[in-house]
Amino acid sequence: QVQLVESGGGSVQAGDSLRLSCTVSRTFDTIGDMGWYRQAAGNQRELVATTTIGDGMKYADSVQGRFVLTREDAKRSIYLQMNNLKPEDTGVYYCKARVYRRLDGYDDFWGQGTQVTVAS
Repeated sequence: QVQLVESGGGSVQAGDSLRLSCTVSRTFDTIGDMGWYRQAAGNQRELVATTTIGDGMKYADSVQGRFVLTREDAKRSIYLQMNNLKPEDTGVYYCKARVYRRLDGYDDFWGQGTQVTVAS
């Protein structure tokens, strides 16, 4: 079963930085789009940043200019550099990856989530 391994969350002060990592394991199938989503307490899960095949990087307006998403295909990983963190960035961050089946179709997988807490 495909596994997404996340790391890098933590508790910081406003203005600090964190770097999240996500690696896809237990598959040699082709990985398509990957991205980060977050869910604050009482809110729906929302997109933070994605890397889309053929369409580059996309960011939520709230993180544009502060967060940088990078992808390293050789390591089947993505990284989210989060700078100038704000209390409203607090939440559980989830990695998502689309894995194409060898014959037909694809499946979307989610990581277990990593907590990011930003104190004012």
